[in-house]
Amino acid sequence: MISNQRGSTAPDAPSYGVTWGGVPFHARRAMTVAVATLVAAGLAGPTAASAATMPSASSADRVSVIVQELAGTGNGPERAVSAFGGTVGRQLGVIGGFTAEVPVDRLDALRGVAGVDSVTKDAGLALQSTDVESQATQAGSLYTIANQVTGASAMWDAGYTGKGVDVAVIDSGVVPVDGFKTPGKVVYGPDLSLEANGPAKNLDTFGHGTHMAGIIAGRDSAAGASVTGDSSNFVGMAPDSRIVSIKIADAKGQTDVSQAIAAIDWVVQNRDKNGLNIRVLNMSFGTDGVQDYLLDPLAYAAEQAWHKGIVVVVAVGNEGFGTAKVNNPAYDPYLIAVGSNNANGTATTADDVVSSFSNDGDGTRNPDLVAPGEKVVSLRSPGSYLDATYPAARIGERFFRGSGTSQSTAVVSGAAALLISQRPELTPDQVKALLTRTAEPIPGATAAQQGAGLVDLATAKDTATPADAKQTFAVSTGVGSLEAARGSVHVTVGGREIRGEVDVRGKAFDVRKWATGLRNGGNWNGMSWSGMSWSGMSWSGMSWSGMSWSGMSWSGMSWSGMSWSGMSWSGMSWSGMSWSGMSWSGMSWSGMSWS
Repeated sequence: MISNQRGSTAPDAPSYGVTWGGVPFHARRAMTVAVATLVAAGLAGPTAASAATMPSASSADRVSVIVQELAGTGNGPERAVSAFGGTVGRQLGVIGGFTAEVPVDRLDALRGVAGVDSVTKDAGLALQSTDVESQATQAGSLYTIANQVTGASAMWDAGYTGKGVDVAVIDSGVVPVDGFKTPGKVVYGPDLSLEANGPAKNLDTFGHGTHMAGIIAGRDSAAGASVTGDSSNFVGMAPDSRIVSIKIADAKGQTDVSQAIAAIDWVVQNRDKNGLNIRVLNMSFGTDGVQDYLLDPLAYAAEQAWHKGIVVVVAVGNEGFGTAKVNNPAYDPYLIAVGSNNANGTATTADDVVSSFSNDGDGTRNPDLVAPGEKVVSLRSPGSYLDATYPAARIGERFFRGSGTSQSTAVVSGAAALLISQRPELTPDQVKALLTRTAEPIPGATAAQQGAGLVDLATAKDTATPADAKQTFAVSTGVGSLEAARGSVHVTVGGREIRGEVDVRGKAFDVRKWATGLRNGGNWNGMSWSGMSWSGMSWSGMSWSGMSWSGMSWSGMSWSGMSWSGMSWSGMSWSGMSWSGMSWSGMSWSGMSWS
C-alpha cells in the first residue's frame, strides 16, 4: 500500500427518509417557507409591481441558475424569478425547467416558491473545482480511494493510467456529464433496453450506470497529465481508459436476464472490432438464481467472455453476511467476484471492516477480494430516477453517493484496466492472480467474507507476472435453463410475465443452439449483430403473444432478485424493494440533448 498516511474524513451526511410511491422527499430550508407564501400571494398581482418592491442588483450580484419545476405548476416559477428582480432565460424541456439570472441573495427564497422543484447553480469551471474539492477528503471519494486506499495513484505515477484499454459497462447507460466530456471518452454499444427507440437511447435515466462508469474511468477535462493528488478535478480509478456502454436497463432499472446475456454476447463479438479493445467487462448486478454455474446461461455467457480474453468483474451481491452464497454470475469461479469493504479512508487495513451487506461465500466459492464500497462518491446523472428519488445522496451539484458491491466492482474493474495498461499481454487469469495474490488481508474478517483481502495496486504494480496463473475449473456448458437463471423475480410485459424459456422479446430461447453460437462467435438467438443489431430493431413493431411492445408496461421487478448491487443510497436501503408503480418524478426525456 502507499505509505500509512491517513486520509481525513468528513462527518457523515445525514440520512433522510423518502416517500415511497414515486414522490421523492425534497428538503427545504426552513426560512424559505414564509417567504414562499408571500411570494405566491404577491404573484397574483402585476409582476412589475412585485418586482418594484425588490432591491435592484448589479450583474455582479446575480448568478446563473437552472430552475426545475414540478409538473403542472404553470408559469409561477418564472414569475417568481421576475418578482425577485431576475430574468428568465431559455426553456429546458428535457428537465422540465428553465435557465435564469437571479440575485444571489434571493436563491433561498426562490427555492421555497410553490412549484419550484430545485434551483441549481449553472456549473462553470470554478464551480466544478469547488464541487470536487468539497468532497475530496471524504472517505468515500475517488480521490481518497485512489490516492490512499487502493494504491491506484502508484500506478499513475509509474505512467499507467488505463490508456488504450476499453472497459465495457453493462448497466443502465451513461450520460456525458462532466467527467466524460473528452471526445471519444464514452463509446456507445447497442441499447438493449426498452428505451432504445426513444430520446433516452443510450442515456442513463436510472442513474446507476453513470455512477459506475465514473468510478472506473471518469476524468475531468481540466485534469492535467499528472492526476495524483489532484483534488480539484474528478478522477476515476483508470482515468485514461475508455468506457464502452451497453445499456440494458430503463428509468426504473428494470431489465430481464436475457438482455444481460445479449449484452455479453455483443461484447464478446465486438471486443476487437471497429477500433475497440475491450479487455475488461464490468457487471455490477446479479440474480439470486441457484442453478449450477456449469449449466447457467448467464454464468456461461460471462465465462465465455473470460475465455476469449476479457477480464470479467462481477458483484457478489448485497444480501449480507450469513448468505453463504455469492450471486449469479459471481458464483462462476473463473470470474472476479468482488465484495465490499469499508476502508475508513485510510491506507492501512488495521481499521478496515468488510461491509455487513456484502454477501459472503460458502467456503468453496467466496468473494475473490474486496474493494471500497461504502458511501462512494461518483458522477451523478441529473434528473435520473435515483437522483430524483434520493436527493439526500447528492454531493454538491455534480456527485452522488452510494454504497454496495456495485461500487466495489467498479473499483476493481478500474484496477484491472490499470494492470492491463502496464502489461498489455496479461491474460484474464494472470490479472486475477495479480489482484488476489497481492491483496492485503483484513484483520478480523473471514476468508468467506473477504476472499484474499483488499485490492492493493501499489504492491501489484511491482509484482512479477505469475507464469503459473492458469485456472482449471470445470468449464460451463450453458445448456441449463434461462428461467432458472432469472431466479425469483420476473418482469411483466403487457400484463404478462416473462417466464420460461423465452427471451425478453418473447422469442423461444434454444440454449444449446445459442451456447454453441456464442462459443463459436455466432449470433444472438438467431440474430446476427453484424447484420441486424438489436438496437436497430423497432420495439413498437415487435409483438409478444399478440401484445405490442409500444403499449408495454413493466412492473413486478424487485431488486432482491435481479440486483444492481447498489444496496444503499445515502443510508436508505433499497435491497428487496419493488420499483413497481413508482413514477419517475414526472421527468420527461423528450427532446433531450446532452451536448
